[in-house]
Amino acid sequence: MSSIVIKNTRVMQTMPPFGVTEDIDVVIQDDIITAVGKGSGDTVKADKIIDGRNKTVTAGNVCGHHHYYSGLSRGMLVSAGPQNDFIQILKEWWWRLDRGLDEEALYYSSLISSLDAIAAGTTTCIDHHANPNYIANSLDTIAKGMEEVGVRGTTCYEVTDRNFGMKEVEAGVEENLRFAKSAKSRRLVRGMVGGHAPFTIPDEGLRMIAEVMHESGAGLHLHVAEDKYDVVHSHHHYNMDIVDRLEKFGLLTDNSLLVHGLFLNEAEIEKINSHDTFFAHNARSNMNNHVGYCQNLQKVKNLIIGTDGCGGNMFEELKLSFFKHKDEGGSWWPGDFVTALARGNKLVEKYFDGKFGRVEAGFKADLNILDYHNPTPLVADNSAAHFVWGMSSNCVESVIVDGKVVMENRQFPGIDVPAIYAKAAEVAKRVWEKVDTIAP
Repeated sequence: MSSIVIKNTRVMQTMPPFGVTEDIDVVIQDDIITAVGKGSGDTVKADKIIDGRNKTVTAGNVCGHHHYYSGLSRGMLVSAGPQNDFIQILKEWWWRLDRGLDEEALYYSSLISSLDAIAAGTTTCIDHHANPNYIANSLDTIAKGMEEVGVRGTTCYEVTDRNFGMKEVEAGVEENLRFAKSAKSRRLVRGMVGGHAPFTIPDEGLRMIAEVMHESGAGLHLHVAEDKYDVVHSHHHYNMDIVDRLEKFGLLTDNSLLVHGLFLNEAEIEKINSHDTFFAHNARSNMNNHVGYCQNLQKVKNLIIGTDGCGGNMFEELKLSFFKHKDEGGSWWPGDFVTALARGNKLVEKYFDGKFGRVEAGFKADLNILDYHNPTPLVADNSAAHFVWGMSSNCVESVIVDGKVVMENRQFPGIDVPAIYAKAAEVAKRVWEKVDTIAP
């Protein structure tokens, strides 16, 4: 049994009920927090003692929707045609990128995305993958990168017919089933059942997805109504609202995740809520793609926060979510958004044994140690405001995942980060050159 004690620190709870407690110890045995309190570590013979003076310990952040395959897209230099609407953006940019990836590129995408997440205090990433020329075993490649860095995560393959019709649907379904079953024996990574979006999945594909969900016990991870086109397509081809179509196939479960949902109507939101299905908001991506704003956001029951592949920095994403909401005339305060961010832990609990999201005895030891110097009082009633207005990823000094220190004093023990980044840049250049030859 290994043990860690964080001595004389401040603990800030980011999951309601909010709380701030000063000068206490956090005791970790293996992967579980066993004690939190004044002097709790005094009688523990710890393998590692961390000086927590002038530091703040919080639960790790969860990225509720990520695209690891976008890890090498930053600043991508390729020729692209018109991008005047969402479908053109997909065809000219993202669908060309995912066709340009191979096993090596995906591995380095996973390493980079995982390193960036941990450095920003994100201990869990909910990934959603696409790579039509490398489907079989692709999820193992993503999991390998996650595990080598030490981030917790789920991944899945987004079933679609957009490139090769039903042959592609069947391959995606098979990869989801294979990984969801095999990943149950992994320590840090689990499988969900992915789908791209309703407008690229025929009814037979949804039926097959439902079968995989039933056989594996995993939930669905699916984009819905990211653009009005998805809604119009559903009405045109199926004469149904998107959510009704999903419900028809039994895809609305309490361990499933719908993403974006900008143009779902109130009845659809109520139906999602009635099934306890999770819903990921991705403010920055929505702004970047100019698709609009989810006006029903405040009506969502199980709202969580994702990035849609715009990195894994949830401090940054939360600020953008909050300020965009205010700009749209929303009435939520920092506490509402910090609560939504922390709610990602409830989805994590659907896939991993244990309790997540609090610095409290009995919870999993997925923790951040922040070097945050507050110039004003930091108490329970204003802790969420400090999270939004003061804290940032620059404060993240050390990170613990599953009871193991994966970053300490901003260094990754046992990982040659400069070498990984140098190789990733080399691989990215090769991928960009390939993407530039791929027609939309």
